[in-house]
Amino acid sequence: MFSEVLKNVKNNTPLVHNITNYVTVNDCANILLACGGSPIMADDIEEVEEITSICNALVINIGTLNSRTVESMIKAGKKANELSIPVILDPVGAGASKLRTETTFKLLEEVKFTVIRGNMSEIKTVGKANINKTRGVDANEDDSLNEDNIEGAVKYIKSLAKKLSVIVAVTGAIDIVTDGSKTYLIRNGHPLMSKISGTGCMLSSIVGAYCGANKSNFLEATAAAVCSMGLCGELAYEKMKKNDDGTSLLKAHLIDYISKLDVQILKEGAKLEIK
Repeated sequence: MFSEVLKNVKNNTPLVHNITNYVTVNDCANILLACGGSPIMADDIEEVEEITSICNALVINIGTLNSRTVESMIKAGKKANELSIPVILDPVGAGASKLRTETTFKLLEEVKFTVIRGNMSEIKTVGKANINKTRGVDANEDDSLNEDNIEGAVKYIKSLAKKLSVIVAVTGAIDIVTDGSKTYLIRNGHPLMSKISGTGCMLSSIVGAYCGANKSNFLEATAAAVCSMGLCGELAYEKMKKNDDGTSLLKAHLIDYISKLDVQILKEGAKLEIK
């Protein structure tokens, strides 16, 4: 199903501009190289438009906000919109502080996003249903996705995607990717992925690469990215368990498996439901 998406990434080496956080910036660069893309990081207002204009996608991540970079994000986002370059928003910790929440809403007002990717608490903040209820950068326990509440969650996320005219990707125990009409439920991944920093940020960068290389098919590109990350997380966990490794090597194994991922591995390992 995702074979064309994956081939386009490998064949086109999409250049992805990341305005991201300093906790995970190196991880985002390495995961982009591993998946077949190419990273560039620039957040100074004097160069963000120029950098964005040569890229295939822009990823805006609010994980370590400051007043200087907010204006850079807006400026880069507007340039991407002007040039029809896909823009991905990762509203890290939206709802945890006034600055993060207000910045999220300001970005949504100023920039047209292609994809918004976050956990359920962050996405509910985007939809103004969860203000000031986010548990740091993690989802609240009340917002965890499971088989009992997935139908209600899908209904809410589809409605939000339609309202904002954007693809919404919610990641958790079960992942939801929708444009408001077609929805992918993805059951790949492993709980231990939450015990290493940067998996969400890395995924948002991969979404950037996949969308940048598949500009006529953003929904499938996003779903393929989410599925790829989850599957490689599963494979990384199995290798970690076999070798009796710790979580620092889980991250290394994850990046390794992203670099080795091909159409056959993805086809055999994808756990998908289309609604």
